Amino acid sequence: MVVTERQDTDVTLSAVDLFSGCGGMSLGFQNAGFHLLGAFDNWKPAVDVYAANFSSPVHQRDLADEGIVEEIALLKPFAIIGGPPCQDFSQAGKRTEDGGRAILTVRYGEIIAQCMPQVVVMENVPRVRNSVAFGQIREMLKARGYGLTEMVLDASRCGVPQARRRFFMVGCLGAQDGFLDRMLLEGQSDRQMTIRDYLGDSLGTDYYFRIPRSYDRRAIFSIDEPAMTVRGVDRPIPPNYKLHPNDAAPLEKARCLTPKERSLIQTFPVEFEFFGTKTDVNQMIGNAVPVKMAELVARAVADYLKGDTDALR
Repeated sequence: MVVTERQDTDVTLSAVDLFSGCGGMSLGFQNAGFHLLGAFDNWKPAVDVYAANFSSPVHQRDLADEGIVEEIALLKPFAIIGGPPCQDFSQAGKRTEDGGRAILTVRYGEIIAQCMPQVVVMENVPRVRNSVAFGQIREMLKARGYGLTEMVLDASRCGVPQARRRFFMVGCLGAQDGFLDRMLLEGQSDRQMTIRDYLGDSLGTDYYFRIPRSYDRRAIFSIDEPAMTVRGVDRPIPPNYKLHPNDAAPLEKARCLTPKERSLIQTFPVEFEFFGTKTDVNQMIGNAVPVKMAELVARAVADYLKGDTDALR
């Protein structure tokens, strides 16, 4: 299956997706009318899934390589979008920047600073705002004339049935800081979307089990609330699991969600094909930017540009 571009795509709004993974950000921007010139990622399982689902090219590359800048610059993208690896900024784990991946966040800024697209979009976990790496990106972009909008969004208010908080930085050459704030705020719903809102009764269950990081937390949830953040792990219900006081139902009424069901909660379309080992599929689904969340940001960017004809020249 290949996700073809919409017929009303504005070729002026071209984009390159860096650290693309399996394509959540790409699909959201494509749905909003951006023409994808290419995607780059260094993880082969995700690259293979991307290639099977998009008509636009995907390249398996190490974005730390020096030659990559020229390769991207030759595509002359109007926008560069992407979500650099966030593990070293995540609330899970050690929460430090010394794990090696933070350098790729800085690298994202360096590529943008050298390619100078009109628009740049970066997605990451909220903690990245306080990192040294992000501070360096901000300084690089401001020095090159980008106005920046920085905002933490809740996916459940962006058309996604999932309580997933993510930080977005959107830059535009020649714009003022905060240029996209109003459109991003107006684009969000005033209520959180639940799983039932989005999928109806198609799951065939009212409750699901999600392994908690700590058994001080509940593990059984109702589909009448936003899903918890979809993670890149998949574990069965432990045989010795003891019911938590805040669990939404008895254990016998709940089941684990399948990888395909979790991809739907990430708002990938039903026809989007995932393949590979179960571990790889779970990881690429959990790492993806929710499609509808990316689409909301992309539509806000497109709407802003419609009112700023100078930016489209």
